[in-house]
Amino acid sequence: MADNSEKWNRAARGFEQYIRLEKGLSRNTVEAYMRDYTSFAAFILRQYDVPPTKVEQYMVERYLAFLFEECRHAKASQARELSGVKAFYNYLLLNDKIEQSPTELITTPKRSRPLPDVLSVEEIEQIINSIPLDTPKGIRDRAMLELLYSCGLRVSELTALRLSDLFFGEGYIRVLGKGSKQRLVPIGNVARERVMMYMDCRESKKAKDKDILFLNNRGKALTRVMIFTIIREAVERAGIDKTVSPHTFRHSFATHLLAGGASIRQVQEMLGHESIETTEIYTHLDTSRLRETVEKISL
Repeated sequence: MADNSEKWNRAARGFEQYIRLEKGLSRNTVEAYMRDYTSFAAFILRQYDVPPTKVEQYMVERYLAFLFEECRHAKASQARELSGVKAFYNYLLLNDKIEQSPTELITTPKRSRPLPDVLSVEEIEQIINSIPLDTPKGIRDRAMLELLYSCGLRVSELTALRLSDLFFGEGYIRVLGKGSKQRLVPIGNVARERVMMYMDCRESKKAKDKDILFLNNRGKALTRVMIFTIIREAVERAGIDKTVSPHTFRHSFATHLLAGGASIRQVQEMLGHESIETTEIYTHLDTSRLRETVEKISL
């Protein structure tokens, strides 16, 4: 037992170095993978007392059953934990420690993916228009929600926007998305006008970071919590009886694009999704458009 434990510990050090330095994964992803690794190693040592190179497929399958039956982990959690284990055995393969991965033939548990709430265009307008324009804060908040919706931004992308990301003459903004990947997103006339109105007020603020676009009263960047609060208050004023978050604006944006005739590939580019499958999670078919299409091709 002690000898095998040390083999798992040595493998852990090499694996962590591999995913952190060679793969260049983010700190959060590295920490998640190492948590999954530690959980898996503890189970294998307790149940089978073998080193990592002697793990077989049935042991991994038993581990997944353990997560489901005894730990009550949801399919999404199981899928993530299996991803960490697969990454570890890919590392061993690359370093010629094993000839075949025990995870090679194991299928990732299918996740249940309920559709998020979506707002109609009218409800979006009600929420944004509920914000009064008689204060600098109101002007700022309207500009933020216009951008959040009309550009399909994540809340982190909204708070990170800088003055140097605005290319109004060309009609787009530059967005820094997940993994520090940049994308160019078109900006409409209404959102551009709201932002320009806000910038007239912003000039009088003592900005701690002169390039950050949206500032709080102390001249610093807004936090995610502040954005959630602004949206919650606007939803209450608008009398909308739905649970609305920043992501609701993003999902509604994608849904409205599809309803307007945009292709899912175009929506993928706008949202900054690496995989088309991710885009499909956040979008759904408009049944009335689907019915019209079916009727057109029916014989």
